[in-house]
Amino acid sequence: MTLSPHQVLHPAHWKAARGYANGMAATGRMVFTGGIIGWNAAQEFETDDFAQQAGQALRSIVEVLAEAGARPEHLVRLTWYVTDKAEYLASLKALGQQYRTHIGAHYPAMALVQVVALVEDRAKVEIEATAVIP
Repeated sequence: MTLSPHQVLHPAHWKAARGYANGMAATGRMVFTGGIIGWNAAQEFETDDFAQQAGQALRSIVEVLAEAGARPEHLVRLTWYVTDKAEYLASLKALGQQYRTHIGAHYPAMALVQVVALVEDRAKVEIEATAVIP
């Protein structure tokens, strides 16, 4: 098991964060992805299910990170853009399963923003990732 090369930043008097970190500190080579949506390598959507699109986006992020020699545990930040906050909240259980399947039990700093639309009409989620390879 590889220990995380990052330091989770969490003031001791704050309530515990669930499924994310409030902050991360890291030193090393930085890797940034563009906004990754839930379509496959052929740029085709296989589903309109929110959690499955998110799972595909996370799988794609892992593939992009691998091109730089990075792994999911090197993630320090994820920014999620969703078209429907209510659909996101209704999908939390399935989304958590997708997240653990592709990222594992590593929870970087995260932000989630609801947007009016994404460039691809069928896209329900877009995720940007930042990783730091020690």
